[in-house]
This record gives sequence, C-alpha cells and structure tokens, in this order.
Amino acid sequence: MKSAGPQLDDDLPARAKVLLVDDDEVNLLMTSAALQERGFDVTSANSGAQALDMIAHMSPDLIVLDAMMPVLDGFETCTRLREIPGFESTPVLMLTGLDDEASINRAYQVGATDFFVKSPQWSLLAGRLRYLLRSSRTRIELERSKARLARAQDLARMGSFEWHLGGGFTLAAEALRVFGRGPQEGLDFIGVMRMIPHEERTLFLRLLRDVIAHNSVLVTDLPVTLLDGRQRVVHIEAEPEFNEHGNANGYTGVMQDVTDRRQAEDRIRQLAHFDALTGLPNRRQLIWRVERAIEQARRGGHEVGLLLIDLDRFKIINDTLGHAAGDELLIEVGRRLRACVRHSDQVMEGMLETIGGRSHRTLEAVGRLGGDEFVALLPEIGDERDAERVAERVLEAMREPIFISGQECFVTASVGIAIYPRDGLTMADLLRNSDVAMYAVKSQGRNAAALYTPQLAGQGREKLELESALHKALERGEIVLHYQPKIDVRAARMVGAEALMRWKRGDKLVPPGDFIPLAEETGLIVPLSEWALKEAARQAKVWQLNFGFSDSIAVNLPSRMFERSDLVEHIHQCVSAYGVPHRAIQLEITENNLMKDLQNVIPALHRLNEVGVEISIDDFGTGYSSLAYLTTLPISEVKIDRTFVRDLGITPQSSAVVTAIIALARAMGLRVIAEGVETLRQMDVLHRLGCSLMQGFLFSKPLPPEEIEQWLAQTVLPRKAPWIAQAHSDFEGDPGGSLGSLSGGPLRPSGGKLL
Repeated sequence: MKSAGPQLDDDLPARAKVLLVDDDEVNLLMTSAALQERGFDVTSANSGAQALDMIAHMSPDLIVLDAMMPVLDGFETCTRLREIPGFESTPVLMLTGLDDEASINRAYQVGATDFFVKSPQWSLLAGRLRYLLRSSRTRIELERSKARLARAQDLARMGSFEWHLGGGFTLAAEALRVFGRGPQEGLDFIGVMRMIPHEERTLFLRLLRDVIAHNSVLVTDLPVTLLDGRQRVVHIEAEPEFNEHGNANGYTGVMQDVTDRRQAEDRIRQLAHFDALTGLPNRRQLIWRVERAIEQARRGGHEVGLLLIDLDRFKIINDTLGHAAGDELLIEVGRRLRACVRHSDQVMEGMLETIGGRSHRTLEAVGRLGGDEFVALLPEIGDERDAERVAERVLEAMREPIFISGQECFVTASVGIAIYPRDGLTMADLLRNSDVAMYAVKSQGRNAAALYTPQLAGQGREKLELESALHKALERGEIVLHYQPKIDVRAARMVGAEALMRWKRGDKLVPPGDFIPLAEETGLIVPLSEWALKEAARQAKVWQLNFGFSDSIAVNLPSRMFERSDLVEHIHQCVSAYGVPHRAIQLEITENNLMKDLQNVIPALHRLNEVGVEISIDDFGTGYSSLAYLTTLPISEVKIDRTFVRDLGITPQSSAVVTAIIALARAMGLRVIAEGVETLRQMDVLHRLGCSLMQGFLFSKPLPPEEIEQWLAQTVLPRKAPWIAQAHSDFEGDPGGSLGSLSGGPLRPSGGKLL
C-alpha cells in the first residue's frame, strides 16, 4: 500500500500551490508526481515563457524553476518574474544540475530565494519547499507587523530615532513626520535643537548632559516650533545602548507629538482648578492655596490674610435682568477683583517647591468661592492694616458702574477679614470667621469691610442657636399670643384687641424684636402667621362664650401673606373651625409694606373685604402713601403711629399731624385709632383733637388671654382706672358730644356682659 507521505506543517496552507517549470518532460512529470504525493498542489509549465503567461492567471505560493532551459532559461525567467507587480517576494527555488559557485551566485542575483541541486531525493526537495513556505510566511507577517507599526506610529504621531555618541543621529520616517518633514527630507540633531525655544533648549541640553553622564533613561517633553510656525509639544523617551564591552555608545528611543494630549490635560486641569465662568481659581484651588500659604506662614512666622467678598443685592439684578446678565456681572466683578491683588494663575499643585525662595507670595489670588462670593488670599501681610488696605481697594473697585445688557448697574460688596494665626489656624477657621465678619457688615448696612473679632462670633452663634430653636418653637407650643385691648375711652369699654406674637422660651419671653425679623428673614413668618390667624379665631370663640365678646381681634400679617391666593380660604377655614364670623378677624398691615407691594396686595384686599374681613393700616403716617390709592383701597381703619402720639401736648407739629390724620380718616369714612398712648396728657389731647379710640400702656400692656378677662372684671367693669375717671370728666365738659362725633365712626354697643 502506497504511503500518503508526510503532511505540511499545521501553520502552512493545507495544499500549497506550486508552479513547476522544466523543459524536460520526464523530469517535469516525475517531480510533479513526487510533490503531489507529498501534499503539494502542482501546476506544470514546460518553458519560461509559458510560466510567465500562466502567472497572469494564478497566484502560486512558490515557484520551482529549472535553471537550464532553451530560449528563456530559469535565470532570465526569474528576472522577469521579479518585475511583475505582486511577485517581488514570492519564494522561488532554482533547480540546477550545476553545483558551481558561479551558478549559485547568479541564482541569488536574479532574485531566487534558494537553490536545489537536481536529484531523486524528493523528500529533501519537499522539505526545502516547506522551509521556503515557512520563511515566506514569517517574512509576510514581519512586513505586515512593520506596516501596522508604521500605521500605529503615524496615528499616534510617533516615530523612532537612534543617536550614537560618535555623532550619528537618525530619524525614522515616522519621526520625521512628527517634526513636519517628509521621508526624503533630512533633519539632524542641530536642526532639531533649532526648533526648540532658547530657554527650553538650554534646560534640555543640561538634562541631556546629566543623562549621558549617568547612562540613565531620558524622558522629557519639549516645545518645538515647526517650519510652518505651528507650536507643538514632543514627548521623548530613550534608553542607552551598550557595546560588547558594556560601554554606552548611544541612545535609541521614540518621539511622539503629544500636543493634543497636553492641551486636553491643560483643559482638564483648568476645569478642575478654575471657575468656568470667571476663570478665577475655584473652591478646590482656593483651599489648596490657603493651606499652602498657612503652611509657609507657620514656617516663616508671618501672617496670612483672608478676605471673604460677598456682593450686595446681587439677587435683585439676577432676577430683574436675567441669569445671562448676572453672569456678565460676575465676570466683570471677577476682572475688577483680580486687579486688586497680585493675582497669579500659574501656581498649581506640586509646583510650589520648585519655584524657590519667597515662593508662597505667588499664591496670592482672588478666587470664586461660589455664587456671588469671592475670596482674596494674601499669603504674607505685615499686619491687619495691609488686609484692610486691600479691602478698601476692593470696595473702591466696585464703586464704578457696570454696564450689563445696556443697563447701568451699581454693585457694592461686603468684605469680612480674618487673619492667620490670630483668627484661626486652618482654612476652615479663617473662612468661617471671615464669613462671620462679612455678615456683621451685612447687618450694619453693607458696602463696607470688617475685621473678625470674637464678639462677632458670639453674636453669630447666638443668632444661629435662636434660628434653630425658632424652627422648633411652633411644634413645641412655645409660640403664644398676647392681646392688647383697643379702648373707646368715651364709653370706657373694650372695642377689640390686637394679637401680638410672643415666644415663651423656657421661663423667659423672647422680645418680638429679636425673633420677628429672624422669622421674616428665614421665611418662618409664614407658618407663624398662619398659626396666629387660627389661634386668634379660637380665642375669639372662647371670649364669646366667656363674656359675650363680639368685636374683632387684629392680627399683624406680613405683605407676603397677602400675595397668597389661598389667604381668603385659609381665613375661612379658621373662622369656620370655631364657628365665629369673618369679622371676628381683622388684618393689620404696615403702611410701608402696603405701599411696597401694593400691586400684589390689592387683589387680596378686595377679596377679603368681600367676605367681611376688615383691613387696618398700621403705623399710619410713617410711610409714603398715595392718596389716590387710599381712596380706592378697601380699608376700614388707620392707626396713628406712636411716634406722633408720644409728643402730643409737647410739640405743636405732632398735634398738627394727628389733626390732619383724623380729618383725612373722617373724610374717607375710616375709623382712626391712636396707638402707644401711655399718659393721661396724651389721652386728653387726643380727646380734644377728636380721637376716642386708643390703645397703649395707659390702658393695658399686652396680656395673656386669661388675664384680659381679669382686667375687664377688675378694672373696666368697676370703672376704677384713672383714665376712666379722666375721660368721664372730659366728656362732662362736652355736653354737645362734639368730641364723640370725631371718633372716626359711630360707637357700636358692646354686646357683652362686662363691656
């Protein structure tokens, strides 16, 4: 049985295609049969010319040529074969009966891959062909790898180079492209050096000498300017090469254009450390700078200044002109603040130690903390006066108008100053204390600067504690209402009461002046006012049951409550819950608040008037009221402010103002009541001027509701109070009742048992 013969290696084609060329028919037949038996796919040609014709229609894996053939021998055939595109590297085995050196050399000269002396040793021939196939396959893979590497280097803008210490410097084609040169253009070491700016060139040569002296690895980035003027950054990495004696004789390495990467890194660094809107250092960069400045100050024994700069009323501009205008404003403010200090953007993390002596001064900068808050860092100051001078520059820079969207805007700032180490040893300490100083400026009128003091911190903590406690006061039942009676002195009776909010914190009452402004600032005034309305309705019901109370309880409301669309519904729910009429609740609003938000308040006033809720204007005469508005507003009562009542009988001006208010109220059909009446003299003058409705300490201070009942029973009913006797005496001297007719409206019967 005939053996199938050896098989080709696993990494070779299953049946390699062989073009066999020989003019001897016998040899051609025998060789073809032997190769086919050993796993080759053989195509035969009996002349060189025929072989060249067949190649146009086939792609053999290798070609076997007989060297000695008539007309076109194997040498000439191989020469022409190599000239055909695609066959430059096809393996060619030259079969020859000649074993002289000249024939062998000629075979290699014409492009043959190898030669084989004709013999019937077919296994050796097959082995030689397999070797050629493997070699060809290896060569093809190497060429492909080289092409892929060249492509990868081209995409990565990378190329290799060699530098021999004897003076040879060679750049690969890809490396030439890094420098904007073509493959045929030369570029030597001096040419590369000329592309590097002078300062960087000096530093690079110094680095190069140090690398050569220690036979160390070279890794660096170099800025270069190409022939067309483009600025690029080239990254260089090279390792030393050693000769057979272990001595360094040069360097080999790669060059890569990393300009895009460096620009991306710079952009990332910019976003990480600088505010995107103003370009100033952001919170993260500021923290790093302040911490480094403190560290340097600890070593050097000097002081550091930190200024917290907050724009005044920025929200008004932002809300009025829009966020785009607000951004423009912040950009301009940032530009002005930057000019107030020796601002430096160049110092980044890891760079401070490389700058040298007094390097901490380069930390000085203005940064944006967030929103409309900025921070100025002064890394070295002589004393607090240096920081105050910078603060004055900041305030001065803000005085010039800023033009935003065609609108002239004026912006001021409040500046808080903290000094290291006096006011804190850490960034957090300095920032917190400068914040305390800044808010002290805000509370005192803005547009100024203040140094931190421990006393300010105490005030800040007290306010913070008070605010925290106020949030819980309502749910804990600590908010109560005290009531101050409204008195008709002509009839010596109570004709209503004003509900005044009090905070019973522990066993002490917190003054309204301490917590009402805080409630307005935090927005807590809204839930407090909602509760006051409900509590006043409940108390009206209790008094109705206890002594037949049928008048109204006045509740002070902030103007923002009148903007609520559900105010009428809320009052309706309050009075309905306790079964009292809508007129049991009277609403008081100050004149200033009324006129400030008049357009928003007017619709609510009309709806309230329609359901029977009366409106009273408090502190009348202290604000600016348009008479045109007053004649159309649905108000029922005006209260003469205590500042006019205080000087009655002392200055004629007060009497003139009160007379005018009474006359105006009578002309408009409004009740008029004087508040803050504390003396019999004031009561007597008001009587003579025509006002008999009064309120003040002369009659009663604000009392808890149960004490109001005691006051009625012990003072009003037995008519024991001095003011009752005085009023009775006055009215006996006015039998015509002229004073009563000027009280601002008819006197209603009390409708109660004790009144």
